[in-house]
Amino acid sequence: MDSAETMKTGEHIEALEAAGRSLADAAAEAGADAPVTTCPGWRIRDLLRHTTMVHRWATAFVTEGHTSYHPDGGEPDLDGEELLAHYREGHTRLLAALRAAPETLECWTFLPAPSPLAFWARRQAHETTVHRADAESALPAGVPGPIDPRVAADGIDELLRAFHGRDRSRVRTPEPRTLRVRATDTEDVWTVRLSPEAPHTTLDDVGPADCELSGPADRLCLTLWNRLPDSAVHVTGDASLARLWRANSAITWS
Repeated sequence: MDSAETMKTGEHIEALEAAGRSLADAAAEAGADAPVTTCPGWRIRDLLRHTTMVHRWATAFVTEGHTSYHPDGGEPDLDGEELLAHYREGHTRLLAALRAAPETLECWTFLPAPSPLAFWARRQAHETTVHRADAESALPAGVPGPIDPRVAADGIDELLRAFHGRDRSRVRTPEPRTLRVRATDTEDVWTVRLSPEAPHTTLDDVGPADCELSGPADRLCLTLWNRLPDSAVHVTGDASLARLWRANSAITWS
């Protein structure tokens, strides 16, 4: 079962809606000043300012059809209830824009995808899902809640095969090494071939691996996004590859 390859645009939009609402609910419960433990140095207000900026930036591509890179509008200078309302409004606008966009939408993208509409729906679904986990880490329990396994597996796939398939990936090794990622609840398996070049990842279980990370898709997804420690999943083989991933895999806003 290759659930990582089966999600459709409509499902991504549904995942974006659910994650965005849960993020807002967790932020409201935690309060603007609560520390976000998964993002050291951030508080809930920082998370909301960043996420609403990203939502509004994405909406502009979908609604205005920019065919080249267009800068974001910056983070809002808001706080408290006003900031939360601003976040909710931006999330609602993004959902409306994606649902109204034609399949023939033409605009700028930065990862491989079947279409610009498919790209923005998928990217914002996973952006918001990870940041939902960030918001939940600020609650008293301090532990992100579960993610639907299919959504999580698709998020792993985007991270491994799209983000880290780019030349800018810093996850490299002097000699060829292989990292395997195995989702035990969806049966998806990724083979990440490391070398002095950018990683090459395939959705398969071919050949031996130097290190394997295995566990439920949602724990794997958050671990690979450096939101959970490696102890959240099962690591076998050469654990230095898991440490290499943690040290060099961060995706930063630029």
